[in-house]
Amino acid sequence: MDRLLIGVEAFDFLEKEGFPVLNSVLVHDADEAVAAAASMGFPVTLKIASPYAIHKTDVGGVKTHLASKEAVAQGYRGILDNFQSRWPDTRPDGIIIQKQGHGFELIVGTLTDPQFGPVIMAGLGGIFAEALKDVSFRLIPIEASDAKSILEDLRGYEALRKARGEAIDLALIERFLVRISDCLAGHREIQEMDLNPVFVSHRGVEICDARIKIGQ
Repeated sequence: MDRLLIGVEAFDFLEKEGFPVLNSVLVHDADEAVAAAASMGFPVTLKIASPYAIHKTDVGGVKTHLASKEAVAQGYRGILDNFQSRWPDTRPDGIIIQKQGHGFELIVGTLTDPQFGPVIMAGLGGIFAEALKDVSFRLIPIEASDAKSILEDLRGYEALRKARGEAIDLALIERFLVRISDCLAGHREIQEMDLNPVFVSHRGVEICDARIKIGQ
C-alpha cells in the first residue's frame, strides 16, 4: 500500500537525509502556536496539517508573514475555523508553525515514469510557476553537468541568474539537485517527491513544503 508523507513527517525524512528544511514545529492549540513562534522568532508562517488538506492554500490553511503573538493567535484560530467549516466532523493533525522563508522560489520534484523510471524536475516557483509553467526534466541519476543544464534549460534562467536583492549561488542549487537524485537512487521506494517551494537566498537552499509518496 502506498503511503503519503506530508508536513512534519516529510520534513523529518528530509532532515534525516541531510536536506535543509525551514525550522518547523507541529502544535495543537493557540497557546502552543504563540510559544513556538516566539521561540523561533518572527515572522512565521502557519500551515494546516491534515491529509484532507493537501492543497493547503486552496482551503484557507496557510497564513504567512505573521509578525506578532497576536497575529499568530488570530491566524491559528482562522485556519482552524476554515478547516472545520469544510470538515466539521474531523480534527486536523495540528498546525505547523514555520520560520518565514524568503528568497527566490523554486519547484523541485521527482516522479517514476512507468517506462523510463525515476525522473527529476526543477523549475521556477512563485509567480513564475503559474505564468510560465517553466520546468525541466532529466532521468535519474544525474551528475553536476546535468543539474547545470536543467537550470540553463529554463526560460526564466536569466531571472534566476540575475535575481534582484539576493546573491544566488547557482552551484549550490546544482548540488542540491544532485543530492535529490542521489536520495532517490538510494530510496527506490519513493514514487514521487514534491518540494514546493524551495527558497534560494544568501542563506542557501531551504525547503519550505514537501510531499513524498512512498510505494511498495
